[in-house]
Amino acid sequence: MNTRPTRLTRPTRLALALLVLSGSAHAQVPAATTANLKLIFDSTYFDTQRFGPARWIEDGTAYSTVERSPTVKAGRDIVRYDTKTGERSILVPASSLIPPGDSLPLRMADYTWSADARKLLIFTNTEKVWRQNTRGDYWVLDRSTATLQKLGGSAPVSSLMYAKFSPQGDRVAYVSKGDIYVQRLDDQTITRLTTGADSLHVNGMSDWVYEEEFGLRDGFRWSPDGERIAFWHFDMTGVGTFLMLNNTDSLYPFTVPIQYPLVGTTNSAVTAGVVSARGGNPTWIRLAGDTRQNYLPWMEWAGSNELLLQRMNRLQNTNTVQLADAASGTVRTVFTETDAAWLDLIDDVTWLKDNKRFLWLSERDGWRHAYLISRETGAAQLVTNGNFDVVSVAALDQKGGWLYYMASPVNATQLYLYRTRLDGKGTAERITPATQAGRHSYYVSPDSKWAMNRWSTFDTPPVNDLVSLPDHKLVRNLVSNTELAERVKRFVTPGEFFQVTVQGGATLDGWIIKPHNFEEGKRYPLLMYVYGEPAGTTVQDSWGYQERLWFQAIADAGYIVASVDNQGTPAPKGRAWRKAVYGQIGVLSSAQQADAVRVMETTRKDIDPTRVAIWGWSGGGSSTLQAMFRYPDVYQVGMSVASVPDQRFYDTIYQERYMGLPDSNVAGYQSASAINQAAGLKGKLLMAHGTGDDNVHYQGVELMVNRLIELNKQFDFAPYPNRTHCICEGDGTTLHIYSTLTRYLMEHLPAGPQMTALP
Repeated sequence: MNTRPTRLTRPTRLALALLVLSGSAHAQVPAATTANLKLIFDSTYFDTQRFGPARWIEDGTAYSTVERSPTVKAGRDIVRYDTKTGERSILVPASSLIPPGDSLPLRMADYTWSADARKLLIFTNTEKVWRQNTRGDYWVLDRSTATLQKLGGSAPVSSLMYAKFSPQGDRVAYVSKGDIYVQRLDDQTITRLTTGADSLHVNGMSDWVYEEEFGLRDGFRWSPDGERIAFWHFDMTGVGTFLMLNNTDSLYPFTVPIQYPLVGTTNSAVTAGVVSARGGNPTWIRLAGDTRQNYLPWMEWAGSNELLLQRMNRLQNTNTVQLADAASGTVRTVFTETDAAWLDLIDDVTWLKDNKRFLWLSERDGWRHAYLISRETGAAQLVTNGNFDVVSVAALDQKGGWLYYMASPVNATQLYLYRTRLDGKGTAERITPATQAGRHSYYVSPDSKWAMNRWSTFDTPPVNDLVSLPDHKLVRNLVSNTELAERVKRFVTPGEFFQVTVQGGATLDGWIIKPHNFEEGKRYPLLMYVYGEPAGTTVQDSWGYQERLWFQAIADAGYIVASVDNQGTPAPKGRAWRKAVYGQIGVLSSAQQADAVRVMETTRKDIDPTRVAIWGWSGGGSSTLQAMFRYPDVYQVGMSVASVPDQRFYDTIYQERYMGLPDSNVAGYQSASAINQAAGLKGKLLMAHGTGDDNVHYQGVELMVNRLIELNKQFDFAPYPNRTHCICEGDGTTLHIYSTLTRYLMEHLPAGPQMTALP
């Protein structure tokens, strides 16, 4: 099927423009719903009180956090709390953060302590690089002399990235314009460690796709002895340049170039080097194989003389874990992990104190478990055991001999803290109390005696508590959000969690929200919320912030809102569950989503099968297109935001991980393309996209538009000029897009209960 862009004639362009503008002509949104949208998206009424950023200090006997200064305008004090007693003292008053000649203190985006806590590194005046605020100014406060010093010498404003103290706290390394520098803090001497950076070559940072898909941002690592720095080098020559068009920020449009490797195209050549912190020529790690056809997504020091590397092939189904000698660059393989589908990057790698073994997570037995790996032989010793997944490592208590980890063996929508013996013996213990249902996250102290526990449920905003371990006794509440909880309690109806079994026998988790004035015995229109891809889940027993409130506003307007997680989403249900979609993204997921709706319509008497809508964002936008095109008998309305209509137009790392390479899975890519299924559209479809989306490019939705025009399929389209993937930039944008979704739903899927003769 031809999916190439079709050149539009003048009459066709005019027809499309009229189509875009016609959507608001008959919108009927109740005043109460409009008021709720403004309350949710354009006020502070439901704002969440947050804690921190907090840092453990003094091995966990104390912690620091940031609090509003009572004496300095727009200032923040960094305060110390004794963990056990709660005794409070000010470590850094806001007045100490006022640069010479200024009247206001620095606005902290983040802060880091030196190892001895005598110096403070402050990140401020930040700017976005792609989608993250990773470039800005760095200042160091020396607490002993009360001096505040800006780093970078004569470097331009907001031009430094990823600054980090040396382990000894006497120097700071950072990246400026793609090269690595070290600055001494006693005399401010700056040493340049790398050279040759330009628009296509960078050191100590990453390219777009590594940052987005591997989470690699700060691309260098201090050695534990502070003598050397290991770093990534990216050569982006040959990587396709994607030109985004900016029509709004100047009189004449201009292009924004990004080196972005689309599926099947050339990747950056990625290498690693080690350089003395005093300067000199780097030693290059001798990586085998083509540096464009293999990935280097992870690298950390294993002592001061060796580096532990993860090296993945392009298919990402083989992860070779290697040790590299920092002096010679020679590499030896410790062990190799393989999978018939794909492997996820393991970033929970921690060395035991004897430096002979490290902690590793693997799905080799069908479940994600923790293992201890021998440095010398690669032999693996199982630490956790049973038919459940270790979601993440929370802490390693080597003195006590315990591994703390996050899991939920019984209910995949929830998440709790467990611990088990490091030797793998005995029975795992649940540390989170049974009375605290929901999803938890823990920031455990270095001595593993305390933890900051943030937790919430589907209907209640987050609470932050300080607890002792392993008894989980409450030491003190850090943030209660009591006032917000009361507001939320009055606004929402309790969500209901359920399970539904679909064809093939898979049991999917789901939630459902009903209106306050729900009438038994009547049927309501149904709005399904979907993501459906391996990057995320939607069915979690945790607070959903503005989206949860929007779902309630939709429900109260006369709808039932629900969501289910199909196979292939990263729920803790075992390897087979997660890998079931390999090579067919969008195919199995849309089938299971449609099956779930059919079962719900049969088993529940409150859903009107003639009034069903589906919506999603990003991967959920793609899933919405798949649903509307493949199952037009199930869905009457679809709202697709920031979608990938054809997997060939997304990046190499994400799409090839789950679909394989396009040359070896031609049929899979052809079948999985929503563009190739567009002939099935029968219902009402809205597509929305930001024209400045550097992640999921506007190109894809334009190709989708062209195909629908070719098929003479009617649709509605909402472009958001120069907005990125979040469609959140600019005053009023978030309120506008959710108002647009609300209007479209109500216009095309009549709200309210109806008596029906359906069985």
